Amino acid sequence: MLNTIRHGAPTDRPNLLIAHGLFGSARNWGVIAKRLSDEREVVCVDMRNHGSSPWKDTHSYPELGDDLAEVIEGQWDVVGHSMGGKASMLLALRHPDKVRKLVVADIAPVAYTHTQTGNIDAMRAVDLSRVQSRSDAAEQLEHLGPGLRDFFLQSLDLKEKRWKLNFDVLEAEMDKIVGFPEVSGQFMGPTLFLSGAESDYVKPEYRARIKELFPNSYFAKIPGTGHWLHAEKPREFEASVRNFLNA
Repeated sequence: MLNTIRHGAPTDRPNLLIAHGLFGSARNWGVIAKRLSDEREVVCVDMRNHGSSPWKDTHSYPELGDDLAEVIEGQWDVVGHSMGGKASMLLALRHPDKVRKLVVADIAPVAYTHTQTGNIDAMRAVDLSRVQSRSDAAEQLEHLGPGLRDFFLQSLDLKEKRWKLNFDVLEAEMDKIVGFPEVSGQFMGPTLFLSGAESDYVKPEYRARIKELFPNSYFAKIPGTGHWLHAEKPREFEASVRNFLNA
């Protein structure tokens, strides 16, 4: 079972499950989750091979979708960003009875050509024997820029001097992570594809495939944001999600 962080208490509205992206964790979503928990219970998960969840030998989207299904009791709303968005799509396609409404943040059901192995190399290169504080590690990752550096450092366990990321498996399974499996069927529930206006992850030519799998889908963009739209404009992201779920 995945590690979870719960915010708020159950209400008459469906619980909300939040699935983070690659190299992320449930903790990354704390601020947004707390704000959304004024109306419903919000459950953030650590995906497999991330955070405090179990490390597994594989990292495919059907498996990630099934992991999410194990957390849901009844029928919930779901938000997933990037890798978590792809996992959430597999959840909805394989377990449609468990999802009421779905929000997919800045990702499409397609294979991408980029890789994230360079970021794995950067984190592996940190000499943890010289790290006594988070700022020590930050100095070694300074070349990444403050945004990416600070994001990665949330997955560093200072006390144990280890990364809470299964680098070996994530690297070995990178083709699956940037790809998307052959799937069939449809999720008929309302689905919002919410993108950063400055991101190219959800291109117009992907909409036909999206509509094949998610016929009741809608599209929206948050101005002035890229792939990390929820971190760049959290209030606007929260408002978009809240409006969609409550419509």
